[in-house]
Amino acid sequence: MAKQRLSVVVTRRLPAPVEARLAELFDVTLREDETQMSREELLDTVGKANVLISNLNDRIDQEVIARAGPQLKLIANYGAGVDHIEVEEARAKGITVTNTPGVMTEDTADMAMALILAVTRRIPEGLAQMERGKWAGWSPSAMLGGRVGGRKLGILGMGRIGRAVAQRARAFGMEVHYHNRRRLHPGIEEQFEATYWESLDQMLARMDVLSINCPHTPATYHLVNARRLKLMKPGAVIVNTSRGEVVDEVALTRALKSGDIGGAGLDVYEGGEEMAAELRSLGNVVMLPHMGSATLECRIEMGEKVILNIKTFEDGHRPPDLVLPEMA
Repeated sequence: MAKQRLSVVVTRRLPAPVEARLAELFDVTLREDETQMSREELLDTVGKANVLISNLNDRIDQEVIARAGPQLKLIANYGAGVDHIEVEEARAKGITVTNTPGVMTEDTADMAMALILAVTRRIPEGLAQMERGKWAGWSPSAMLGGRVGGRKLGILGMGRIGRAVAQRARAFGMEVHYHNRRRLHPGIEEQFEATYWESLDQMLARMDVLSINCPHTPATYHLVNARRLKLMKPGAVIVNTSRGEVVDEVALTRALKSGDIGGAGLDVYEGGEEMAAELRSLGNVVMLPHMGSATLECRIEMGEKVILNIKTFEDGHRPPDLVLPEMA
């Protein structure tokens, strides 16, 4: 008798090659359009499926996990961050949680560097001028930005992505500084010619550019707050490709408006549409719609990790990307 296939539900459309492979391996329910699964659909789904393929827009809290039926054994998150999942609650109910770390490092670092260049060289302003047909020709004093080479870059979170940002920054001639929970091995510091700052406050006061690359945890919530923004140079630039919650967005907006800092490049956000609209109105902000990992190669690799985690779990082994409560 053929083995019964796992019932797998996907909460959001995935790249076509990933969906095709899921359909080959499992009894999969795919999304028919690009919309996010509603709260009601999510609550209904966890009562029926064996595996839920979630994403960062799914709030898998105590209510969802309490509604989960005994057949739900795995939440395979499509993405590295799992702060939207109550991992401890899931584990207590016998539900395994996995994620997709490591595959978005290079793409996210590329985007961080792109935002640094976009803000310091005023690239969006130049594009807008051309699109409006307002360019009057070259002028010695027009569209003056700042040189990237020689600037001090402070990296908040020197993990895989932070190090990839450091590698790119060095190629552009930037000085690399970093703050991390733990100091890196001297050999790694030497590789990036990186200076470690035990005090985040002291580092912020001296940096020209801050790249935020740490995860969102209770310890990093609003780590960059109003007090710390006040420590930064008036011309400093903040780039965030990590999680919006690491920065107090209200305080950031005030600092940008008042000129306490020079500019920001943002790919992630804490607030809703109202706050995003306020940020969009500022001329010294470059905003992207969470594009850090948005390459076809990356999104397919994320899907491959999801599939590997599900297959390994189905075969009775420990998934390679198991998330433990202390990691969430």
